Formats: sequence, structure tokens, C-alpha cells
Amino acid sequence: MSSLIIRSLGQQPYQQCWQWMQDFTNQRGPETPDELWLLEHDPVFTLGQAGKEEHILSQTNIPIVKADRGGQVTYHGPGQLIIYLLLDLRRLKITVRDLVTHMEQAIIELLAQYQINAYAKCDAPGVYVDEAKIASLGLRVRKGCTFHGLALNVDMDLQPFLTINPCGYAGMAMTQSSTLGGPATTHDAAAKLAQRLAERLGHATTDYKDELPSLVND
Repeated sequence: MSSLIIRSLGQQPYQQCWQWMQDFTNQRGPETPDELWLLEHDPVFTLGQAGKEEHILSQTNIPIVKADRGGQVTYHGPGQLIIYLLLDLRRLKITVRDLVTHMEQAIIELLAQYQINAYAKCDAPGVYVDEAKIASLGLRVRKGCTFHGLALNVDMDLQPFLTINPCGYAGMAMTQSSTLGGPATTHDAAAKLAQRLAERLGHATTDYKDELPSLVND
């Protein structure tokens, strides 16, 4: 199996990164290596394909973007680790459901290193600690290849979540790893979580880069 490329992209505007993911997915071929993109976003609310604006409870100065991922409304901002998974599911011989399980279990395993008892729910994708959500998931599949991914709350301002029904659930409590004794920065969490994902996906080798892929039109 080809090596997995892991890119650290810093803090990026959501819509620009979304366009990069679409460009990459549209242009990739059968031999294009899979990639994980590690980053943070400028503050933004995103609505998934099934997203209902009624789950936005009050207006703020934070922009709202309608995206093509699965799921409802969520918030992204500095201090939240984003990992976008640009994978060829057919080559990996896994289903979307398999990938969701790998994502959830990788996060659970990471938090277990810090004695945090996290878990997944069969009826509400994501990862939870004491009924509060610590990580959200949302994917899109095009031509057998995935983009979008996961968001792990690490050390961020959780206040904007109070202005929405996170992931469409009224009163959903949110939490983050820094307050639970887990990773205190996105940098702390990024490499460890990316490596766990790589291992679960069966990639024997990884290649770390700090620039955008050549398939992206910047």
C-alpha cells in the first residue's frame, strides 16, 4: 500500500479549505496517495447537507456556510483540531461505516491515553465524555473517495456552541480535552491522532509535509 501523506496546514479559512478538498478529490487518480490534513479553522458555523437553519438559535457575527458534508450544524474555531480525511475507500477496501468507526475509535484511543473515558453512540455519530460531545464527524464521498472529516475540541472558546443546537440536538453539551486533562493544544493532539488513524487504516508508512498538495489549485 502507498504511503499516507499527512499535511500540517495551520489555521485556514473554511471555504478556501473546502475548495482545496474538492479540487484534490476531483483531480486525484487511482494511484494518488491518501492524505490527512491537520489544521484549525477561523471561526465559522457550517451546515451539512441535511442542515436545518432552525438549529441556529441566534444570530452572531460568525459567518454561516452551507457545506456538502453529512450532518447538521456545528461550529469550528481556533483551538479545535480538524483532520480532513482524503481517502480512496475502494483501495482501502472499507465502507463509510467502517471509516466512521475508525475515526471514533482513534479519538477514543487517544483520549484513553490520558485516562479520559470517551465513547461513541450508535444513534449519534461522534465521540462523547459524560454525555458531552468532544468530537464531531462529517464526511462526503465522491467517486469512492472521501473528504471532510473530524473535529476534536481541544482548547477553544465553546461559547458559540450555545447559539446553535450542535449537530441538530437541542441542549447538547460540549466539552474539550484541555479541561479534562487531555491534550492541551491542537499541536499536542494532531500527530498522535493522525498516527492512530494511519494505523487503523492500515498504512504502514507516513510522510509529513507542511505545504498544499500539487493537485490543489491555490
